[in-house]
Amino acid sequence: MTSGSRIAIVGAGIAGLSCAKVLVEAGFAVEVFERAPDVGGVWSASRRYPGLRAQSSSAAYHFSDHPLPEEFPRFPDGRQMQAYLEGYVREFGLADRLRLGTEVVAADPVDSGWLLEIRDESGVHRTSCDHLVIANGLHSDPFVPDYRGAELYRHQGGRLCHAVELGDNLDAVRGRNVVVVGYGTSACDIAEAVSHVAASTTVVARRLRWKLPHTLAGIDIERLTLTRTGQAHFRQPDPTGFGRFLHGAGRSFREANLDMVQEIATKRTHLRELGLVPDERFEEMASGGIELVTEGFFEQVAMGRITVRRDTEIVEMIAVPEGLAVELTDGDLLPADVVVCATGFRQRVPFLTPYVQRLLTDERGNFRLHRQILPVDVPNLTFAGYSSTTASALSAEIGAYWTAAYLTGRLTVPAAESLGAQIDARLEWLEQRGNHAHGTALGPLTLRTIDEMLADLNIRLPWRVRAGQSVRPMRVDSYRGLRPREDRKPVVAGEKPARGSFKVVPIPAQTTAAVAASVEPAVPVAGAAPRPNP
Repeated sequence: MTSGSRIAIVGAGIAGLSCAKVLVEAGFAVEVFERAPDVGGVWSASRRYPGLRAQSSSAAYHFSDHPLPEEFPRFPDGRQMQAYLEGYVREFGLADRLRLGTEVVAADPVDSGWLLEIRDESGVHRTSCDHLVIANGLHSDPFVPDYRGAELYRHQGGRLCHAVELGDNLDAVRGRNVVVVGYGTSACDIAEAVSHVAASTTVVARRLRWKLPHTLAGIDIERLTLTRTGQAHFRQPDPTGFGRFLHGAGRSFREANLDMVQEIATKRTHLRELGLVPDERFEEMASGGIELVTEGFFEQVAMGRITVRRDTEIVEMIAVPEGLAVELTDGDLLPADVVVCATGFRQRVPFLTPYVQRLLTDERGNFRLHRQILPVDVPNLTFAGYSSTTASALSAEIGAYWTAAYLTGRLTVPAAESLGAQIDARLEWLEQRGNHAHGTALGPLTLRTIDEMLADLNIRLPWRVRAGQSVRPMRVDSYRGLRPREDRKPVVAGEKPARGSFKVVPIPAQTTAAVAASVEPAVPVAGAAPRPNP
């Protein structure tokens, strides 16, 4: 693909914005379509709910070339993260590339690329692009269970909504009986926030998950989640280095360490006293991701402000003489003026044709993507942000450089047959570990995921940095300025580069704004009015 080729990106969250910035730098004409009125994706004001806060610390959750403001707390809230991304747009001159309030409703592959049908405030229009990047996010299609009696419940004044539809105003739940469905991060965040103003707050949890405190025996939890030694403890395909020892001869040592983490977390959060010890071991659940304790959640449970009904589900929504209620699988009735479903998302791309969707997924609905970026059987298409890691901003940024290298021909990939076999083996391994996000959840394997993409690009961190990451949490700043050597032939993704082929090259001084001014303007959309800058 040549400089000036037109690229459309669907989604202006972390992944979409980083991909836009990198591809503009590479000389492409980029246009970003976002159905929300602002940038941010999961941090958009249109999706904000009470208690929304980053799970990763400010040291790990930002782009390498755009640090978080120093005045931000260690775990920024939703408003702060949205403001940070607005600042990213200003810093790198992306405002003119954005089409906010514009939804892609259909995308059809054609010989020259893609034909897009988009909808904005002025109507439905068509446009085209040479390459399509899907950055709609892993949390784009909220899932609300189809409860028996839901229609009548709403008709009688009850509110049933998904977490992202709740809004950030606690007045909507003040003095009301609130039931939160789920036990993930968003469920606990919402329950803790509303418990201070609601008449009652009940969490209905089909399955309890382990929640780790921010410190364990005085040690920061990121020494487990964001160091090479810590991540080597968790199950992974084909472990390397210290991980090979921990999953071989040192298996008992690894299991003892993880059991110790489980015991410390149990004592620190008083799970036994509260009756909230999960049935599964921490190691089993951590394969799908590590969740941190919502500050104040267990304290509110201990004080009776939050009630957790474990190992149960809602079977019906009903009206009783005392008011609105929900019935649980054990037959109990709970008062419920508001039911908030923190029940996850459907992982799909609804604007693609059914034929294309079938090419993208296997029979279990898992996305068949190399490096969570490149589909095997659909040309002129890549994904951004489909790699769920602890440092998702950095993962998205490195993924954007991977995509740029692929599109400019500096990176080639194995033949389709070989690539397909690799993808299927990875998906099979994820299924055995309890895959819950259709092949996109990589659990605590952040550093390994980033290492693989950098290796494809003929980039390797300086050995001092890698050695430091063995015992100290990774620093995003360590990845700033990494570039492949330009004097080497294109590499094949997945093949090990020759010894000595890595080099760290400083980022050129040329600004993104200057690069953006040197490329062709984004493709216009017939009949569409220009969108205001965010």
